Amino acid sequence: MKFSLIICTYMRSQPLWKLLESVAKQTLYPDEILIIDGSTDETTKNMLRKHPFENLKYFKVRDEDRGLTRQRNFGIEKVGAGIEIVCFLDDDTVLTETYFEVLLNTYKLYPEALGVGGYIINEVKWWENQVSKEQQRLLSEAEVRPNEFSYDGWTRSDGSRFVLRKKLGLDANRPPAHFPDFGHGRSVSFLPPSGKIYEVEQFMGGVASYKRKTLETEKFSEYFEGYGLYEDADFTLRLSNIGKLYVNTAAQLYHFHEVAGRPDYYKYGKMVVRNGYFVWRVKHPNPSLKARFKWNATSFLLTVIRFSNTITSSDKKAAFSEALGRSIGWFSLLFNKPTAR
Repeated sequence: MKFSLIICTYMRSQPLWKLLESVAKQTLYPDEILIIDGSTDETTKNMLRKHPFENLKYFKVRDEDRGLTRQRNFGIEKVGAGIEIVCFLDDDTVLTETYFEVLLNTYKLYPEALGVGGYIINEVKWWENQVSKEQQRLLSEAEVRPNEFSYDGWTRSDGSRFVLRKKLGLDANRPPAHFPDFGHGRSVSFLPPSGKIYEVEQFMGGVASYKRKTLETEKFSEYFEGYGLYEDADFTLRLSNIGKLYVNTAAQLYHFHEVAGRPDYYKYGKMVVRNGYFVWRVKHPNPSLKARFKWNATSFLLTVIRFSNTITSSDKKAAFSEALGRSIGWFSLLFNKPTAR
């Protein structure tokens, strides 16, 4: 299968170079690499001139095309003839050598797939359970440690927010990477590094791939401006309504969360709530009264936890700014709910 790699970037020339170096070492190399640059300077362009890569095409977007979802839609329009699969990577990722080979093989194993996501291996520490699956099934709820999460024979630590959600009956009631009727599910990071392929409803946009014919009819929503928080959830949840999506946990890469190009904490906190509400209502336009209560209760709880971090966190200013943004975003829903454009 011929495939294209689209990398949307903004003011991250050095992380982008590290990513491209890992692409150059792949066992399966892209038929084209499209760099869609929203930077306000020439640093990225100059870096690419200094470090040329095979099959690479560079595009500097105008102001009206800047922003993650707009840059992705721009890149899709530039994909060459004959391309069957379009891959997207965040500019602060680094690939293991077989990433593309394993990812594209998923489409051969599951030809009905509209999209396949990769798997980040450096963010969460998992350990494989030492008991059989039958023994795991027989464990009573009382024996399950409240500060741990187990799935498919693997276990990881659960953060304080999920521990509290469990105690209050607000934990996700669907498998990881599936979306509950009240939103606030568990993300792809709660799938274990088992090497298996899991059917999902959503995956991360920065480690994603899609059939080109899918992208000819479905576009990334330009409701998500600039940084585009949760744009990936919106897009994949819409796709899950019309076909099947998968995550291949053997298609592995590293994500380094580069600080440059990210919004300030206040704006981020506001986006968490407003964009989260938007995604929830796109997937569930008419939620039940119980689902509405649980969405708001969970949003309130997460905001309270973030405020508490102003005491417990080492970066108290960041915690307060994000918590304030979450609060303003939540109250703004009373008179200004986000709607699709």
